[in-house]
Amino acid sequence: MAERPLLVIAAGGTGGHMFPAQALAEIMLRRGWRVTLSTDARGARYTGGFPHSTRIEQVASATFARGGLLSKALVPLRVARGVAATAARFRQDRPAAVVGFGGYPSIPALAAAWLLKLPRMIHEQNGVLGRVNEIFASRVDMVACGTWPTKLPDGVEGVHVGNPVRRAVKERAGAAYIPPGDYPMSLLMIGGSQGARILSDVLPPAIEALPMEILRHLRISHQARDEDGARVAKYYYEHGIDAEVKPFFDDLPARMTEAQVVVSRSGASSVADISTIGRPSILIPYAVAAGDHQTVNAQALVEAGAAIRIPESKLTVDSLRDALEAVLGNAQGALQMSRAALSVARPDAAEHLAALVEDLAGMAPAPELAEDLEDR
Repeated sequence: MAERPLLVIAAGGTGGHMFPAQALAEIMLRRGWRVTLSTDARGARYTGGFPHSTRIEQVASATFARGGLLSKALVPLRVARGVAATAARFRQDRPAAVVGFGGYPSIPALAAAWLLKLPRMIHEQNGVLGRVNEIFASRVDMVACGTWPTKLPDGVEGVHVGNPVRRAVKERAGAAYIPPGDYPMSLLMIGGSQGARILSDVLPPAIEALPMEILRHLRISHQARDEDGARVAKYYYEHGIDAEVKPFFDDLPARMTEAQVVVSRSGASSVADISTIGRPSILIPYAVAAGDHQTVNAQALVEAGAAIRIPESKLTVDSLRDALEAVLGNAQGALQMSRAALSVARPDAAEHLAALVEDLAGMAPAPELAEDLEDR
């Protein structure tokens, strides 16, 4: 019996890269492929949700964005070492396809695939290419885009597939929405992997300033950086606000399903989750995101009437309180926002991306196997 085909997924160490990578891994395993995830130590922190049969390989990579002069001077050497080691593994177990999701840890796998002329593609989650995907856009066989339109280099064409969402999110696609009312309500705040501090500064006092008829029903799930968590939790406690503060929520899809409103950065994966489940949102794009891509990411939800976008330069306690009151104080409007969010969702993005992978590898689409294959 021939060995099952191997897919190598390469992704950097943020949820924005890792969550769509996880979604692809889940479906390819169900279709009978072997899947290896190539990432670094930072990315390995996000692998807890990957199917158990995914092979995790940590690669030598580095970034010019962090560290001192000596560390930055050693970046090319570390990357070269990672490429050489990855190429050696590919010669021993040849991938049928290599898919990069961006981030510096995806360089070794994509570069090795380019050197060995293996079928390869990238998936860009944002409307503006990340640095690594920009390097490889003209060196891969296909560019799949999560946000449309995506700004691409001259001569490079993209295929719009949407941003794949994890199975735990897709299972809640279009979940019934309970609009705000005179009963317990939930607010979910997710800040992404970068730039969440300003949200931790502004959101608690904005919530505290809400009218009592809203505030007395409200429970908060607040994602905060480790260094901010204690002071945020203390603020909520001292003001008698029912809140749970954590750096990461393992049950995020469930909390989003229960939420009457989501306050979030507009990272591509967050936007995909919000639209797939269908929840009103207040989006604050990360001000220094490359190419202002988070503003672009939010555009479809804003235009559909599903989200209120507040530029970081205009984010104040008053502006955020007003946005929260506009949603939580208007049950019919909130219900309309939830329906509008669903109108821009692409819950089948993972299936579309999987079909492109199989086409890239020259294989006929395979029927999905028993679900428990993921855990073999």
